[in-house]
Amino acid sequence: MSTSPKATYEPLNEQTAIQLAVKLNVFEAATGLSCREIGDGNLNLVFHITEAATRRGIIIKQALPYVRVIGESWPLTLERARMESEALQIFARYAPEYVPVVHHTDEQYAITVMEDLSRLKIVRTGFAEGAVYPLLSTHIGEYLARTLYGTSDFALGADARRELALQFHNPELCKITENFVFTYPLIDDESNAVESGLTELAQELWSDQKLLLEGAKLKQHFMTSAEALLHGDLHTGSIFASDEETKVIDPEFAFYGPIGYDIGLFIANTLLSALARQDHTREQLLHHVTNVWNVFQTHYTELWQENNQEHFAAVPGYLEYQLQHILEDTVGYAGSEMMRRVVGLAHAKDIEAIQDDAKRLHIKSSAARLARDFIVNRSRYQSAEQIVQALQQADQGVEIGI
Repeated sequence: MSTSPKATYEPLNEQTAIQLAVKLNVFEAATGLSCREIGDGNLNLVFHITEAATRRGIIIKQALPYVRVIGESWPLTLERARMESEALQIFARYAPEYVPVVHHTDEQYAITVMEDLSRLKIVRTGFAEGAVYPLLSTHIGEYLARTLYGTSDFALGADARRELALQFHNPELCKITENFVFTYPLIDDESNAVESGLTELAQELWSDQKLLLEGAKLKQHFMTSAEALLHGDLHTGSIFASDEETKVIDPEFAFYGPIGYDIGLFIANTLLSALARQDHTREQLLHHVTNVWNVFQTHYTELWQENNQEHFAAVPGYLEYQLQHILEDTVGYAGSEMMRRVVGLAHAKDIEAIQDDAKRLHIKSSAARLARDFIVNRSRYQSAEQIVQALQQADQGVEIGI
């Protein structure tokens, strides 16, 4: 059902968002409803509508036809709203407890109406405030295994996977990733935001031919390997959580790509939050790094053995080969993400919040050295425990020796 078949696209405001909620019969009347626009991202409007009498709420998310933080000079397709809502519904087939419920979509208005998650907190914000979310990595590991395996050749068969991949042709948002994650942080680009105390380090990285070569390989692999349906932007700002519950949101960057990319983004952003911690809770964040991989590996293995369309699935060593390939990609993409959070445009907020200049610069330098090692030496990593070991070495100023 279309929300308004004859109308043309126009951005919502708080009043028209309420009117839409009533029109969709989410609430009986506008009386007693309140609405706040809460979007703090770069691309979209997000409205939180609540009913005072029942305390029920919904979220209405609307894509804008341009990059919100820049304006109409950077246009974007509204097709991404369709891909986001469809990705959420596909992910819900495999891991319904880890994604919000989608109540309604409208392609013309680029709108998705979904479950209110205000009972939870964005993990990035929670981490910055000292939270640890004890079940987070177990939940995300299960989510990753189920959604990534479930949309792969192994679960679907090659023909069905190819058909589904056509549904998620997402060139504009993939181009953003290709530029701002894989290209600009490794060159002296005007979009980079390098703190003055890191200029020399940045110049060293930009002239590191081995780093550039391996970074180029990761970029090409990202662009050409249609292994599974990815979230495409799975940092800690795309996850709501409490101590008991976890929900993955915002898959508008969804596309078919390498399985290790989603895992790498989660690990990279968790590592950065761990580097910003100076108390005993750092170990709890580092546990998320090892646990998310170990949980993913366990569930992926179970799914492989339960349902596999590949004729060679039972050949000894093939599963192990696949898992090592995914781990290598995970480590490399974690490095790419960390590099862009240090010298690229978008930085890690909990590190930026550190007031002590020397401490902040030390953390950023450690993150950059670690990122370089992840990119250049990703094939050396055989376990998630080695990722944590490398972080500890980098933070102590010791040469990384995995």
